[in-house]
Amino acid sequence: MCSTLHFVPRRSEERGHADHGWLKTYHTFSFAMYQDPKHQRYGPLRVINEDRVSSLTGFGTHPHREFEIFSYIVSGELEHKDSMSNIEILTRGDIQLTSAGTGISHSEKNSNKHGVPVHFLQIWSIPSESRLKPAYYTRHFTDEMKKDKWARVVASVDDEGVNREREGEGTPAPVHSGLTMYATILSSGKTLEKELNRRKAYVHVIQTSSEENAQGAKVKLSDGAGGELVLGEGDGAYVAVNSSSAKLIVENVSGSEGPTAEILLFDLDA
Repeated sequence: MCSTLHFVPRRSEERGHADHGWLKTYHTFSFAMYQDPKHQRYGPLRVINEDRVSSLTGFGTHPHREFEIFSYIVSGELEHKDSMSNIEILTRGDIQLTSAGTGISHSEKNSNKHGVPVHFLQIWSIPSESRLKPAYYTRHFTDEMKKDKWARVVASVDDEGVNREREGEGTPAPVHSGLTMYATILSSGKTLEKELNRRKAYVHVIQTSSEENAQGAKVKLSDGAGGELVLGEGDGAYVAVNSSSAKLIVENVSGSEGPTAEILLFDLDA
């Protein structure tokens, strides 16, 4: 039986990394001073930065245009302010998406006054059309919504079940890119499947256990036809989809009473 999926690992320790004191960041794709021609983008996916920002510090006001920018909050508090008069403090389970379009400015800071860092993923995708009107959305997904199941947290703006309301809970944030993003918190020994509807996919295991080394949960990806790959926290995987009926199988193989794994899955256009 021929493999329907082809996996290429993106190991945590091979990502770009910078420690600025107030910011510890890992770059899946080329970003800022980290440039690697082998890791520029994947389909419309351009940036996955896993950031930890110290208390009362952060990114000052800066401009963006022609990107879809979303933040996935793992822990802590992230204060967002922008030129569209949005001011919001985001916490675990929140997703904030800015469609930068023709141009916006924003800041992102850790508003916590008690020394607690904020851990979040900053994700950028390339829009499918240019010169969009800037827009702002927030969505919330509880841990229970993601526990041992896939939650569709971001989806293409014209997909079924997607709305353009500014706020919402349990419905995907609308993105002007050919991608769907799912999240799960997968218990040890549990398995999930997901049919992939596009040409590519990317999987990222959030590095929840340590900011220095990929430890904690272990996750096995497979296609049920011989292709498989084991990932640790902080690891990712490029997935080439070789069949219109391809199904991704994800299993937490951390062992008896092992840690949960928080996983992001991107179903991507080519």
